Amino acid sequence: MMKSAKSSHAAIIRNLVASVQRLSFAPPVSHVYNPLEYAREAYDAYLARYGSGKKEILLLGMNPGPWGMTQTGIPFGEVNAVKNWLKINRGVHPPHDMHPERPVTGFNCPRSEVSGRRLWEWAQKRYRTPKAFFSRFFVANYCPLVFMEAGGKNRTPDALPAAEKKPLLAACDRALQETVALLQPSFVIGVGNFAAKQAQRALAGSGIALGSITHPSPANPRANKGWEAFIEKELEDLGIRI
Repeated sequence: MMKSAKSSHAAIIRNLVASVQRLSFAPPVSHVYNPLEYAREAYDAYLARYGSGKKEILLLGMNPGPWGMTQTGIPFGEVNAVKNWLKINRGVHPPHDMHPERPVTGFNCPRSEVSGRRLWEWAQKRYRTPKAFFSRFFVANYCPLVFMEAGGKNRTPDALPAAEKKPLLAACDRALQETVALLQPSFVIGVGNFAAKQAQRALAGSGIALGSITHPSPANPRANKGWEAFIEKELEDLGIRI
C-alpha cells in the first residue's frame, strides 16, 4: 500500500491551489480558471455533504468542463443535477478575468453539460439518493484547472506542451495521492483514458485496483450508444458489483 500521510480535504485543496497558482501557461492558452478558488464555497459544501468517511470507489475525471464544474464548482457539475439532486445551489463567485465567450454565470448558466448530466442521471437512476451513491463512491477531478484559448476553444490538459504539463501533473499527482490516502478506496477508476493513465502512474505500487470507464462526453461516439450499459459492464468487469 502506498505510504502517505493522511491530510484533510481542506489541506489537500489548499496545497493544490497553492501549487497551481505558481504555474504559467503560454498561448494559445489565454485564460485559466480555477473553480477551487472562485467556487470554493460550493466545493466545500460538496465535500462536507458527500466526502466524509472511506469510499469504496473513486471516480476520477480529467478536469472541469466549461459548462459543468467551471460553472458550479462540483466535478461533472451539470447545473440542474447539482441544484436538484446534490442540493447545492450557491457558493460561486465568478473570477474577474473571464474570457468573453466563456463567462462563468454559476447556477444561472443556461447550458447543460452532457457529460455531467449522464453521470449524475446514472447515479440517481441506480442509487436513488445521493446518500446511497456516496456511501460507495466519490467523484473528483484529477486537474482543477480550465484552459481556454484566445478564440474560446476549450484546451484539455493533455494538449499542453510538455514543459507546462510536467509541473501541473506533479501537483495533481500529489493531490490524488493524498486524496486516496484520505478516502482509502479499493478502486480508483478513471473516467476516460487521460484520467486513467494519470492514476496508473501516480498510484503505481499502491495496491489499489485501477481501471477506466468510457467517458460520457458526446464527443465520444461510444458514449452516444448507451453509455450507462457500457459503464456498468466495465465496472462489473473490474470487479465492482453495481
